[in-house]
Amino acid sequence: MKKKTVKQSLSVLMISFMAMTPFQQTAHGKSTLEINADAAILVEADTGKIVYSENEDKALGIASMTKMMTEYLVLEAIDEGKIKWDQTYKVSDKVYQLANAPGLSNVPLRADEEYTVRELYDAMVIKSGNGAAIALSEVVAGSEGKFVKMMNAKAKELGFEHYKFVNSSGLSNYDMLGMYPEGTDVNDENVVSAEDMATLAYYLIHDFPEVLETSSLSSKVFRPGTSEELVMKNTNGLLKGKSYHYKGADGLKTGTTPFAGSTFTGTAKRNGVRYISVILDAKDEYGQPSSAERFIQTRELLDYGFDEFESVSFSLDNIEKNKEHTLPVPDGKEQEVTIKLDKPVSIRLMKQEEDKVKTSLKMDETKVNEDGSLQAPIEKGEKIGELIIDTQEEEEYIFDKKAAPYRVDVYAAESVKKASWLVRSSRSIQGFFSNLF
Repeated sequence: MKKKTVKQSLSVLMISFMAMTPFQQTAHGKSTLEINADAAILVEADTGKIVYSENEDKALGIASMTKMMTEYLVLEAIDEGKIKWDQTYKVSDKVYQLANAPGLSNVPLRADEEYTVRELYDAMVIKSGNGAAIALSEVVAGSEGKFVKMMNAKAKELGFEHYKFVNSSGLSNYDMLGMYPEGTDVNDENVVSAEDMATLAYYLIHDFPEVLETSSLSSKVFRPGTSEELVMKNTNGLLKGKSYHYKGADGLKTGTTPFAGSTFTGTAKRNGVRYISVILDAKDEYGQPSSAERFIQTRELLDYGFDEFESVSFSLDNIEKNKEHTLPVPDGKEQEVTIKLDKPVSIRLMKQEEDKVKTSLKMDETKVNEDGSLQAPIEKGEKIGELIIDTQEEEEYIFDKKAAPYRVDVYAAESVKKASWLVRSSRSIQGFFSNLF
């Protein structure tokens, strides 16, 4: 579902004003950021605009960040009524062995025991339980092999370009005790580009915002009051109470394997603004994979977004300063109409690079006369054109490499009926004599 650039189908009545406001540019090495990782990206969560990126199109190991796709498919199945939170699952032999395998991140699951979808989901999201992820794949699809097919199909649907999912947990297939999903190979690994991981995070947050209610928890008790009671500690180092706590951080997922190194997809929200970041295989100063560096470098990315950019509001005031926002309607009962926006549009723009942003009003050619004036009748709330905000930059988005300028619909604030033939004739005669004398 890569977004397509809006096609231009309307002719233009340009009422332009050059507004002195900053513009944003995608960093791509033009900033002072020093990110030491195989790939990285920072994205505006509301728009999908890329703010910074390095090697964003290279498919690399993602380890347990794979679970973000499993989360998406589980939440989608619940949303569609295919499974329920209180639905129970009886542990299969495969899940039992992998959930209790030494050296693997897990919440231990007992053989033949039944667990609810909610319990498994919490164990997967908070503790990064591999057995829980595989169990959920069986709940949704019947087998992990079938679930992997769903994962790749969903990736294609969401517009991924560089990806391959081979299991539901993010483990290396060779660590799955020979029980890797059917249709995959023992040496297969989950690989996804940083840009596609940011795309997954975008849809996960937008389609199922409740994911943040769980991913933001620093810890949670698994099966409290039972013999299986266990404090699940979140692996996200940016959360409250963690070593690298970052104000506003509330997700999403870490990942670590020898193949992928240390990876992290993070997100944080401040003052109504949210960013998504991805770090793949973070390195320390010696070039070695570093669990700490993925959080340190994520903080740098998020700081860049929050500190170097500001929210700038655009409205019809950017076209006409100190004026009523009206347009002429010569053949109307009233000879002008007030125009409006639903609300101003806020755009994140770089603070230090001031330039001129072009704002213009583009009218619908079916609603204007040859001289550019509006034609009556006009209905209240009728769209009569668009406010166009052009930052004069070739911006890049996770959906579309080149995006059109920002466009906001412009509406009529009131109805204007067409004047009678007698009134229009009288106006024509008056106009004739006005021009004559």
